[in-house]
Amino acid sequence: MHDLTPLCALGGAEPHTDKVAGVTLTETPGHTLASVAARLGQEDACTKHLGTLLGSEAPGVGSWVRSEPISAFWTGPDQWMLSAPYDTHEDLAAQLTAHFGATAAITEQTDAWVWFDMQGDGVEQVMQLCANIDIEKMPVGAAARSVIHYMGVYVLRSAPDALTILGGRSSAGSLHHALLTAMRSAL
Repeated sequence: MHDLTPLCALGGAEPHTDKVAGVTLTETPGHTLASVAARLGQEDACTKHLGTLLGSEAPGVGSWVRSEPISAFWTGPDQWMLSAPYDTHEDLAAQLTAHFGATAAITEQTDAWVWFDMQGDGVEQVMQLCANIDIEKMPVGAAARSVIHYMGVYVLRSAPDALTILGGRSSAGSLHHALLTAMRSAL
């Protein structure tokens, strides 16, 4: 068996961090992701199972429920993306399959996405250059699907001065370049 060394989405052994004028952009690989889609006729049961898992109602349109250890954001009608710490939930998809049973289709998503956290007083100015989102009106706990430089992304508002951006892992370098270029231009 080969001894393979895991790499972050940007190719380094450690997560990459950039700082421009008080805004920090950090590659954050410590999450596991799985999508949940309610099966036909099981929408109510699936939503109830998700609410139980989160300890609150399932997130609705444009929202994100952050709970410990599992969080979820809405991605479409009766569909959500769930995240948890990789160290404790490496097998998140299997755990969710057991929890939801026949009410939902669960798909492992961890290696499909790159996760960037952006924090600092200028995050709104940066996103105004990148994405077609009314970022000033986006409250904490909101989730939006958008495009940054032709790449599909999810933007999550984690704090008044902080955002999480999820994009395709295969485009991690291009997304990082677009975000860093916008930071340098806006700040």
